[in-house]
Amino acid sequence: MTPHSHTAIKLYQLGDFELQSGEILPSAYIAYRTYGSPTNPCVLYPTWYSGTIVEGNEWLISTPGHPRRALDPERYFIVVPALFGNGESTSPSNTSGPKGGVHMPKTTFYDNVKAQHQLLTQGLGITDQIAVLGWSMGAGQSFQWASQFPGMVKLAIPFCGSARTSFHNWVFLEAVKGAILADTEGYCQGRYMEEKGQQPIVGLKTLGRVYAGWGFSQAFYREKGFEKYYGIQGAENIMVQFWEKWSTSKDANNMLHMLWTWQHGDISAQPLYAGESHLSEADGRLPDRGLGKPGAGSVKDEDAFARALGGIQAKTLIMPCRTDLYFPPEDSQIEKDYMGENGELKVIESIWGHWAGGPGDSEEDVKFIDDSIYNFFKQHGF
Repeated sequence: MTPHSHTAIKLYQLGDFELQSGEILPSAYIAYRTYGSPTNPCVLYPTWYSGTIVEGNEWLISTPGHPRRALDPERYFIVVPALFGNGESTSPSNTSGPKGGVHMPKTTFYDNVKAQHQLLTQGLGITDQIAVLGWSMGAGQSFQWASQFPGMVKLAIPFCGSARTSFHNWVFLEAVKGAILADTEGYCQGRYMEEKGQQPIVGLKTLGRVYAGWGFSQAFYREKGFEKYYGIQGAENIMVQFWEKWSTSKDANNMLHMLWTWQHGDISAQPLYAGESHLSEADGRLPDRGLGKPGAGSVKDEDAFARALGGIQAKTLIMPCRTDLYFPPEDSQIEKDYMGENGELKVIESIWGHWAGGPGDSEEDVKFIDDSIYNFFKQHGF
């Protein structure tokens, strides 16, 4: 079946795709879109949590409607691949059978990047070094790319994201997950479409309300940002008109699938770096990163994280937002320190919190990010 309506989106068939867990994702595919000529240098720009290819990512790409300096299709071959689970690539919502729907095998950033590497090298014939960048889960994929295929990535620009999902971030996501699972009547153990013919609306609305206190900063609310930028007044109207409108437009199983990927984001959880931490072992700590169990966050874990960041050869511009409640600059500083001279930290000074990094609602932050990417490319001859 075709999981999208935009005619520019293509599907790359992966076949029966082996995952990091050892499970097989049958008849898997990646949805993607390209901009520009494949004769130009390649920029890979993956999607984010719940984001789709066009609506989610095109705000940073130069088009007649909104010219940009950095991601210019006249100068670069821009490839936008969709995450597994986003509803465009292989997802619970567009699969069926024993390994479809709620039973679709879980996928990690490692799996996504492995599939994207196959798309670029075998599907699109890209052999030269690339630049990779992204917001939020797109930033997580950027770190993953730079560590998983260090020789292929020349430049990496993760913004408002992390190389490893922090324990604090994991806890936040547990609340997001719990919002859906607590709607037992609507969720039907993941079989809501088969049994009810509709999404678990109560659970999705609650998910949106959980997000409401996290997506934007305290200062954004204090300075009446929703009224100023979105024309929404009052707390309840913000909940309904912004957050519930967003969350109820999504598929519950897709959201849970991508959430699992996010929670398990950790560039040290791969064979190249895991070592004695055993973080990459499918029958050991990979399924839950060992969180909440003895040994989580141990010296061996931290050593593996340091090895993974130290293994990145790409010049990397890390751009957190000062007021991001998910990915604070303090965490980015740790990443930069482990990377040494290959890492550069540039903080987005904004009250927009996580939303400073996307999806393009803050014009001032869009300009800052666009200019920063442009200058970084220019600085490194890309």
